[in-house]
Amino acid sequence: MTTTTLHPGKDGAGVVRRTVLPGGLRVVTETMPTVRSVAVGMWVGIGSRDEAPEHMGATHFLEHLLFKGTPTRDAMQISASIEGIGGEINAFTAKEYTCYYARVLDEDLPLAVDVLADVVTSSLVTEEDVESERGVILEEIAMHDDDPSDVVHEQFSSALYGDSPIGRPILGTVESINALGRDRIVEYYRAYYQPPRTVVSVAGNIRHEHVVELVARAYERAGALAGPRECAPPRTSGPGAEARSEVRVLDRPTEQANLVLGTTGMSRTDDRRFALGVLNAALGGGMSSRLFQEIREKRGLAYSAYSYTSAYADTGQFGIYVGCMPSKIDDVLQICRDEVARVVSDGITEEEILRGKGQMRGGLVLGLEDTGSRMSRIGKNELVYDELMAVDEVLSRIESVTPDEISEVAKDVLSRPLTLAVIGPYADKDFSAAIA
Repeated sequence: MTTTTLHPGKDGAGVVRRTVLPGGLRVVTETMPTVRSVAVGMWVGIGSRDEAPEHMGATHFLEHLLFKGTPTRDAMQISASIEGIGGEINAFTAKEYTCYYARVLDEDLPLAVDVLADVVTSSLVTEEDVESERGVILEEIAMHDDDPSDVVHEQFSSALYGDSPIGRPILGTVESINALGRDRIVEYYRAYYQPPRTVVSVAGNIRHEHVVELVARAYERAGALAGPRECAPPRTSGPGAEARSEVRVLDRPTEQANLVLGTTGMSRTDDRRFALGVLNAALGGGMSSRLFQEIREKRGLAYSAYSYTSAYADTGQFGIYVGCMPSKIDDVLQICRDEVARVVSDGITEEEILRGKGQMRGGLVLGLEDTGSRMSRIGKNELVYDELMAVDEVLSRIESVTPDEISEVAKDVLSRPLTLAVIGPYADKDFSAAIA
């Protein structure tokens, strides 16, 4: 068992420590002595992009099933044990990882660790539970499909990445969920839910040594710490993705058209990601951004208009989303193309750079004001990065972004082939000119 200090903190607060237990299980903690709550997360380095075609949807399916019961707790006992002390327990699935988490009072930390470890290591995954939860997931897919603002982002990813695991929906499809049997799900569970792929992150009013003791006890009880094994390294590569020029249109009789226009972005370890973040903030990151001002404030063409970035191990996305009246989509698309072209040719102003940096800095700091966000930061960093960058260092990297770096990033990313996804009443409309 080895313990290291990742960040020394200040005056006893913000100390981040890391211990590797036998079996390759990692425990990272951050002390927040002025609060009375604790957030616990168990991060597993497996996401929807890891699924073979026969396992499509299995990662998210497991997220549901693991709460259905273990040898010591049924589904009611799992939820009631945490909710009965005023806490919360939940999980989420992403493209490259899955997280099971709880937030409780500091005095209830032992219970939270025990329940989450029980769920992650010892789920029964019975045939009855698989069939019961299959219906729940099909309802979730139906609910998702009824929201065009969700579907358009899914369609954009599918068009951008093609028929590849990273372009497929996290939830799976109706066909793939109906095809998944218990044997395949259990096979997936046993193969990937292993200590070397797992990070336990805890933030709040805690002592690192106490957390390590609790985690070790819970995992040993489940027989999950057998043998010295190396931690799984961060995912730093993959097949990547080339930008594609493609239009994806779903004809639906909606009252509002939804569109995403964009291209590939940057991987999460690309040093230029800070410049792209400032550029994104200036172009469509808030009410003062160019897109919001031009589309909504000056012309009243839409209620919602923004740009965004997302990053993975080997690729990323840059997208512009707008929801507008179907009759206004041509005008909206023209504005989006014009603003992108202006940024590529002229860059952004000094005032926009200062505003973009301020937005990024404020968003980072204000987003770390509670135990849950701190837990997420250290857990995700341990799982997917080679190092934990201190908050002050991140702020410094944002502040050091230069106009030339932003201009270079704009010319690189925004000059790539464009992909467009549209949902609306457009059975006979040709959108190919919008990405030409």
